[in-house]
Amino acid sequence: MTTSAIPAPTAEDLLGSALHKEVVDHFTAKTERPRTHIEHQVRECLRYLYLVSRHPDRLGGLFLPVEQEIDEIWHFLILQTREYRELCEQRLPGAYFIHHRSIAYTDYQGGEGGGRAAEQRRVAAEEALRWIPLYTAAFGPFDEDALPYWTIVRFLHHELGRSLAEISALDPADRSAA
Repeated sequence: MTTSAIPAPTAEDLLGSALHKEVVDHFTAKTERPRTHIEHQVRECLRYLYLVSRHPDRLGGLFLPVEQEIDEIWHFLILQTREYRELCEQRLPGAYFIHHRSIAYTDYQGGEGGGRAAEQRRVAAEEALRWIPLYTAAFGPFDEDALPYWTIVRFLHHELGRSLAEISALDPADRSAA
């Protein structure tokens, strides 16, 4: 996969400085977490939306591979209806409205149990791994600030002992990754 000659826009570029400040201020006050922590959350939320918009053919309809904190930021953005529509249709690369639907992971996988459980886990892992090369092509390697928010990356790092450099270099065809 080749990387884009034009770097992906920042979260502030995508939201505009006023909305970016509003989102960061809101979640800083709500969570009482450090401002830089919230800025990283907003960044990763916008990176998620950027990737969905840029790659609807590969990522459309897949389960959200980020943590709940990112989903909460997305919900907040959706409630800013005019700005969210502008973000989707004018600032993100796909130029279409990105819809949101809340669904539990077990519902997305088709439930639990039965003979299909192993196959469902395999498909879910492959879908989760699709994000990694697309992310690194657009934004560069994963860093410590992104790690807490991307579920599969955190799993590979903490549970399987993969370094961030190894994770960032993963090939989606590498079935030994997870």
